[in-house]
Parts: sequence; C-alpha cells; structure tokens
Amino acid sequence: MIDKIEKILADIKTFQAENKEALEQFRIDYLSKKGVMTGLFSDFKQVPPELRKEMGMLLNDLKNTIQEVIEEQQKKFLTTTESKKDLDLSLPVHAMNGSRHPLSIVRNEINDIFKRLGFVVAEGPEIEDDFHVFSALNFPPDHPARDMQDTFFVTKSPDVVLRTHTSSVQVRVMEQGKLPIRIIAPGRVFRNEAISARAHCIFHQIEGLYIDKNVSFADLKQTLYHFVQEYFGEGTKVRFRPSYFPFTETSAEMDISCNICGGEGCNICKHTGWVEILGCGICDPNILKACNIDPEEYTGFAFGMGIERIAMLKYQINDLRMFFENDLRFLKQFENA
Repeated sequence: MIDKIEKILADIKTFQAENKEALEQFRIDYLSKKGVMTGLFSDFKQVPPELRKEMGMLLNDLKNTIQEVIEEQQKKFLTTTESKKDLDLSLPVHAMNGSRHPLSIVRNEINDIFKRLGFVVAEGPEIEDDFHVFSALNFPPDHPARDMQDTFFVTKSPDVVLRTHTSSVQVRVMEQGKLPIRIIAPGRVFRNEAISARAHCIFHQIEGLYIDKNVSFADLKQTLYHFVQEYFGEGTKVRFRPSYFPFTETSAEMDISCNICGGEGCNICKHTGWVEILGCGICDPNILKACNIDPEEYTGFAFGMGIERIAMLKYQINDLRMFFENDLRFLKQFENA
C-alpha cells in the first residue's frame, strides 16, 4: 500500500490542468465519494494494527497534498481582478437579488421633494401616549377618534396607544421650542379599520409642519402645488375643498385628477374623477399654546398624506392590500424602480 501511495504522490505532483474542467475532473477522480482517496481509506481497514499509525499519517498527508495541488492550480484560472489581493472599489457591484418595496420608493421620492424645499425629516415612537396623539392636537375628550372603533390601545389604560397619525411627531418637535420649524414626519400608523381595497389597519403617512412668523394659507397652497406638479407631472389638476380637522383652522382637503381612470371614474376615485391625497390647514392657535409657542407671534401650516394612496396613483394599483401581501410576482415589478 505504501508503494501505491508513493506512486499517487508522484503522479499528482506532476499534474498540470489545461483548463477548469480538467481540474474539476482531477478533484472528482481523487476526492469524490468514488475517488482514489475513498478507496485507499477503505483498504486501510485491512492494514495490520502495528502499521496503522504510520499508514494513517501517509494517507492524511496524501489527501492534504491533493488539496494543495488543486488550490495551487486554481490560481491559474482566476481572472486578473480575482487574483488581485487588493480590492478594486471602482468596479461595479454584483447584481443584487430583490428590490425596494414600492412604499419605500414613494416615501423616499416624496421626502426628496420636500427636502429640496428646506424641510428636514423627523421621526418619533409608534407607541405613544394620549397627550401627543390626541390632547396636544386639540382632540376633545369625547372625540370619536379616541374610541376603540378607531384606535388600538396597547394596555387597558387609555393613555398608551398605537399612534393613529404621525402628527405626534410634530408635537414632539414643537415641544423642543426650536423655532422656526420646517419638518416632514414619515412613518407607520395604525387604525382599527376593516381591511379592503381602499383601507387597511396599518398604513403609512408623511406629515409636514412649517411654523414661523407670518406663515399664511397662500404659503401652504404654493408648497403643495409645487409638490403635485413635481411628483405627478405638470398639468395635474388640483382642487382644495373646505374641511374640518381638530388641529387646523382654516382646514382643507386637497384632490388631484385621477390618473388611473383619466377622470372617467373608477373604484379608486369613487367614480368622481378626483382623488383626495391629503388634508391640510393653518395650525390652530390652541396647538401652538399646548406646545408653549406664542400664537400671537408665530403661525404655521400642516399637511398629511397617505403613502399608499400616492403609490396607488403613481403605479396605477387598484387594491391597497397588495402592498402587504408580499407576493413576489407583485414585488418583482419594482426591481428597476
């Protein structure tokens, strides 16, 4: 057996692979389950006990030598880049599997538009207290939004809730007292609603807040006009409708022409040709007072929009539930977005 091992050693030391395929065949011949080394270890069972130590060392040395020959030969077939020890950071990255979620794409695009207008991103906790979600925003104690039908309560105590809007982030920023304020607050929110093609118990918002001296409703309208024209394209129709929110006065809802049906009517625009994309208004003086901001000196505006609604319009998706089902057939459509 020793002669056999020595012959194999002589053969492998003179081996030179002409290509990758020949090297792979060499590996299979010697190291596979049906290869030479497997046969030698099988024959090892018949070696007398007094010779097993010496023979075992020879077999292990042979196996290690084969592996070293393979590793050395592999270097011949590496590309110039692969053989470099130093990493070339100028090379393009390898293609990655997966893609960004459409909601992340839309959120980042909206953020970028408002950043160019001087807004900065602010974030806050998803589990909040009653003051930041309701009381500081001028919700009276008996307001319907505080009911179990609309709000998820974390504990039996009514003071701990899952935030129903990212307005709570605005309150936390105002409490810091650093004026002027110009922020957007993107994030996930929760409401106890029935899940359908147009609604979900979990969704995402981006809210904006601008507080300074002499801020007017005209400033609000021009900011939102600019956003719509830049995001949805020039010529997108916009209309403001009077509305009511506890935390703004004057208040309005803003609609844009539905680009899914072209104004003809569909289930997304409720067959009106218009889609509401956000609510907005001038900050109620009570809100400023609750956060220790003098409403006689400062004014401001706020707005809030649902990211899902914007994404549905952008990608012409008619069922909001698709954003949460993680269907790969749906998500793969955004690989290059």
